[in-house]
Order: sequence, then C-alpha cells, then structure tokens
Amino acid sequence: MKALAWHGKADIRCETVPDPTIQDGRDAIIKVTACAICGSDLHIYGGLIPSMESGDVLGHETMGEVVEVGRDNSKLKVGDRVVVPFTIACGECFFCKRGFYSACERSNPNKQQAEKFWGHSPSGLFGYSHMLGGFAGGQAEYLRVPFADVGPIKVPAGLTDEQVLFLSDIFPTGFMAADFCNLKGGETVAVWGCGPVGQFAIKSAFMLGAERVIAIDTVPERMAMARTSGAIVVDFKSEDVYERIQDLTDGRGADACIDAVGTEVDTGSGTDAVVDRIKVATFLGTDRPHVLRQAIHCCRNFGTVSIVGVYGGFVDKIPMGSAINRGLTFRMAQTPVQHYLPQLMKRIQEGEIDPSFVITHQAPLEQGPELYKTFRNKEDGCIKVVLRP
Repeated sequence: MKALAWHGKADIRCETVPDPTIQDGRDAIIKVTACAICGSDLHIYGGLIPSMESGDVLGHETMGEVVEVGRDNSKLKVGDRVVVPFTIACGECFFCKRGFYSACERSNPNKQQAEKFWGHSPSGLFGYSHMLGGFAGGQAEYLRVPFADVGPIKVPAGLTDEQVLFLSDIFPTGFMAADFCNLKGGETVAVWGCGPVGQFAIKSAFMLGAERVIAIDTVPERMAMARTSGAIVVDFKSEDVYERIQDLTDGRGADACIDAVGTEVDTGSGTDAVVDRIKVATFLGTDRPHVLRQAIHCCRNFGTVSIVGVYGGFVDKIPMGSAINRGLTFRMAQTPVQHYLPQLMKRIQEGEIDPSFVITHQAPLEQGPELYKTFRNKEDGCIKVVLRP
C-alpha cells in the first residue's frame, strides 16, 4: 500500500510499505477514506520528537471503512464506517475504566521508554514515535487498529467524512481545552494559537457558555477564521497581549487561558521566545514555553490555565511564583478522545457545529509531502489539510 513515511527532519515520502494485517483478535483493518495532517505532526516533521525511526508511517487523524475484523471483535463488522481516535486504549485497565483512555496501561508496548522520560507512560498513539508504541499511522491506504472494539466510533448515515474526521483528535482536543476551563457561563476565555485545535477551542468555549473569547495569533487567515467564529482577535506582533487582555477585562485578567500552541512558538512573540529557540538549538533546553508563561501572567487570580499544546520534556523559567500566589489551576492532558466522542458526535448530528469549517486544502495522499511543507510554512492560506488515499 501507499503511505507517508518519515525519513528524518523535513523528509516525508509517499512510498510503498507492507499492508497491515490482523495481529490480535480485537484488531480491525480499515481502508482509509480520509486522513489529515495534524499540527503535532509538524513536531515530527521538525525533528523534535524522539525515538522516530526511518520509514515510520505517520498520521493519527484517520477514518475509513472496516475491511477485516479480528475473531474477538464483536463490536465492528466489515463495511462499518468509523472514525479512529488517535489514543489507543484497551477499555479494561484502571485508567480506561475511569474514562482516562489516554493513560491506558496496556496499549503502549514500549512503555518502559516513556517511563524513563516521563516517570509514567501514557497510552500508545498512532504514528507518533516508538516511545509511544511504534504503531503505524493512518496517513496510508490501510490502517491496523488495535483494541478496535473500544476505540473507533461508527459514523451515522448522512454525515460526510469532512464533518466527522476531526473527531479523531482536534475537535475533542479543542473541546477538552474549553471543558478544562470549568465554564459556568459569562466568562472571558483567552486562546493562544488559532491553528485547528485553537479554532475548535474557540468554538467549544462559546458552546460551553463563554461570553467572550480572545484569540491570539498573527497569521491573517487564522485570525480571520477566529473572527468569523466570534472571537476578539489580538495580533501578538502588533499589540502587547498582556496589556490588551488587561484592557478588555478591566484589569482583572481572563477567567481562563488556553495554550493551544505548545513548544513551537513563533520567535516574533517575545524576547524570551527567541532565547528559548536558541537554547533548544544548542541543546540547552527541550521546549519553548513562551505562550505558557504569557498565559499564566494573563490569567486572573484563581483562574484556570488549560494546556493542550504539545510539550515534550522540561520547560524553563515558568513563573510558578505567580501561579501559586494567585491561586491558578492548571489542567492539561493528552486527550482521552473516547471519553468525548459520544457527546461530540451528537453535537455534529444536531447541527450545533460542522467541523469541516477548518479545512482549507484537500488532496490525494501522494501530495502529502508537499503539503507538509505548505502547512509547516503557513503558505497558501493553509490551516488544515485533508488527504484522500
């Protein structure tokens, strides 16, 4: 089959790889009908994710049609149309039983690697390094889905691929970001990063009762999309973010702040961001947490900082004194997608949201390597890429 494979920093190739096969009775094989390039895939593209190996198949936003089912899988049948969560979960362990699917104790066969790095291992992930299982991803013609009686959700008739594909990751992740803010109604929420996850965080904050959303970015197309969703937009290259949020909130600060950027922050957003980039380039640091620092300072006393941007290791110069003395709450996670799927599918079915609004580019799988570059460089108005194997 054809698939997008990683061969080093900025080296993605569309090539022929072996077809996946059933390896366990709970497995399923799906024929991929749509997949997407995620912002977190760009961390792999940029060479920032450890334990990648040449030839690894990428992708964790995938949906398609079931073409083969393991003998122990009674949930799915051949012909079912499904969306596959990027988090792989057994459904039976301590964490899965409590809805924390992204912390599954059984789905990462290489959990010892993750334990050495993080203390404890999260779940296995599709297409995201050998430290997280080494599972082949879904930017391919076919995908093997482990524990397929737990993860995939069936797509109701009448919904298009474009409407449901993002249930695999970015819609639940953006929704979780807003959910973590514990909104009661009437709040002001600030969102750093108007990429796809940030766009869903904006939409979700409004759905959950926020009165105002302040969206921080500098890319014109992203800011325009955020504005269309009703957000107040702040261009961090032309305005002082802290002063603008102070002005909008009468000096109190935002009720909740969402970091939807993570480690690869734009260097134009502050001197400390430039220093972070230098430290990472010279192996004196692992992440660039400028946005996290700014979110802490912009959050009101006893507010919430919700973190869904990807960080890999150790972050420097975090103002914990500010957070502690002002009573901030931190919420963060790799998204337990399965926990959110039923309610988000219902919201789509009822017309409350059409997730396809973020799509700017659609193309055959073969154009994937070039579109990785387009997405990474924020060219051609690119916000979200959907690929068709």
